[in-house]
Amino acid sequence: MRKILVTGVAGFIGHSFVKQLLLRGDAVIGIDNINSYYDVNLKYARLADLGVTREEIAEDVAVGSKIYRAFRFIKTDLQRKTIINRLFADEHFDAVCNLAAQAGVRYSIDHPFEYINSNIVGFMHLLEACRQHKIDHFVYASSSSVYGNDNAVPYSEKDEADHPVSLYAATKKSDELLAYSYSQLYGLPATGVRFFTVYGPWGRPDMAPYLFMDAVLSDKPIKVFNYGNLERDFTYVDDVVNCLIRIIDSPAEGKVPYEIYNIGNSSPVRLMDFIETIERTTGKTAIKEFVGMQPGDVLRTCADMSRFEERFGPGRFVTIDHGIAKMYQWFVAYRSRRNKTTTVERCDMTK
Repeated sequence: MRKILVTGVAGFIGHSFVKQLLLRGDAVIGIDNINSYYDVNLKYARLADLGVTREEIAEDVAVGSKIYRAFRFIKTDLQRKTIINRLFADEHFDAVCNLAAQAGVRYSIDHPFEYINSNIVGFMHLLEACRQHKIDHFVYASSSSVYGNDNAVPYSEKDEADHPVSLYAATKKSDELLAYSYSQLYGLPATGVRFFTVYGPWGRPDMAPYLFMDAVLSDKPIKVFNYGNLERDFTYVDDVVNCLIRIIDSPAEGKVPYEIYNIGNSSPVRLMDFIETIERTTGKTAIKEFVGMQPGDVLRTCADMSRFEERFGPGRFVTIDHGIAKMYQWFVAYRSRRNKTTTVERCDMTK
């Protein structure tokens, strides 16, 4: 059994990744600041799925799971350097996976310091703690956003990634450079992972798959950016987690123990085809509002998975039809529970 720290555990990928670590027998401590960038009720629901209820959670206090004996959760922030250092000193982690970040391309345009504080300052606190406590492997989330609009698809890790079109992408590229420096200077094994448009059950409500499905089922219009002339390498969350599991078990090697891997389906889907998949799955027609390109967006994404496959063998990636069907099953159930909870709260308020 290894002890692993996972940050961003109340987030979309973090929640699914921790569940797989626990199911295979690892001990996990998860941390998250549960910020209000999107609906915190979804974040608390993910934690409840891991056995930690909202009522138990207090700042900087470890809460044990009622489902998984080997899981504890701490609500805290990566910017709290003293707390992070104490956690590393007390727990003696074998590996760290940083999935915490201030997410969102468009939000970064108007809230730049949120990204600097979380994605760079908080990231540095983790890097230094990993160095001081001789962590075996530091894995962290980067993003396909670092490629910008300059490179031909599929995107390869060998491509230049020096012209980000959003501050979010710039902070992710900065993280890659900082991690490389720690690998080169201190021999810290570090692996960055560039995710490509992850979707599926427990997904983020600020991303197109969730937004579109919610709008279609609610008979509300959806904004179709760049008039539908976009393509995205939609990648199902379980497939991403399976790749992450393989990566965290295999520290980077060599004189500079540092690696970067793409994780994507390598099958770009036209935005209009994606919407049609949601329509087929839900049995409803989307109300489409065609609008122009948004600042910070890119036209097309597609992952070159050659480097990952050379090291770990082929990944397993489901089709968009299968992934959307699984997401729809979860979405309907979650929406029903959410609506029931809201109804009960409204009834209580009238007493």
